[in-house]
Amino acid sequence: MLMNGILVLAALGALGACFGLGSFSSLAFLWQLPLLFAGLWLGLVLLAFLFLVLWCLPISLDQPVEADSKADRRVLYLYEELALTLLQVKIHTTGLEKLPQEGRFLLVCNHLSLLDPLILHIYTKKSQLAFISKRENDQLFIVNKLMHKTLCQPINRENDREALKTILKCVDILEQDKASIAVFPEGYTSRTGHLQPFRNGVFKIAQRAKVPIVVCTLRGTAPIFRNAAHLRRTHVYLDLLEVLPASQLKGPTKDIGDYVFAAMAQNLGDPMPDTDHS
Repeated sequence: MLMNGILVLAALGALGACFGLGSFSSLAFLWQLPLLFAGLWLGLVLLAFLFLVLWCLPISLDQPVEADSKADRRVLYLYEELALTLLQVKIHTTGLEKLPQEGRFLLVCNHLSLLDPLILHIYTKKSQLAFISKRENDQLFIVNKLMHKTLCQPINRENDREALKTILKCVDILEQDKASIAVFPEGYTSRTGHLQPFRNGVFKIAQRAKVPIVVCTLRGTAPIFRNAAHLRRTHVYLDLLEVLPASQLKGPTKDIGDYVFAAMAQNLGDPMPDTDHS
């Protein structure tokens, strides 16, 4: 949506400038029109990002957020769509009709790229996803502030006690109907592109909050930046595999993790590991 507005304004501005310069009375418009359009497009993109910086300036990471900010979430969605458009990402989806239209849920997905949350956000807008994110993301310029305002929860992956506090906070967010929770159960971005062992403790969130688990996979996000640098389009595939009802989420979290891991691995074409991934 934001990119469409930028394109329209750049086109109108270029046409207006050409009329004002009298370029259409000669062949000069053949080079002036595209040059003006490109300049105006670049200027408007830069202005858009300047607006984002100014929007985020008043946001304090030290001030607790107890409710999802609709305004900040709308801004986040607009700029996520702009970023993916600039990076020439084409997204193909299957199974989104299974996404719960009412009530909260825990969404789990494999993790290949820093851009994975953007894609999941765009296709689950009504669900108000709040991501569990590594603490290091709190240092990301601008992004950290929008994450903070949309109830994203930092997790200490190296401290089980601190991680449990994050899990309990996510349970509270679900029970209070503030947002749905999204998490990458691998805990880290896969360096090999293959599914990595799960940290099954995240499934306690769904068990304690008594919400369903939405199982998704992503393919193709790893080379987005590399392809964009070479002006190549990237095709990304988002598959919603199934929704596990809350009533079926009983027993050890390892059993849930094993089931979800197998479903993802089958979809991704990954071999099942011989070792325990509890």
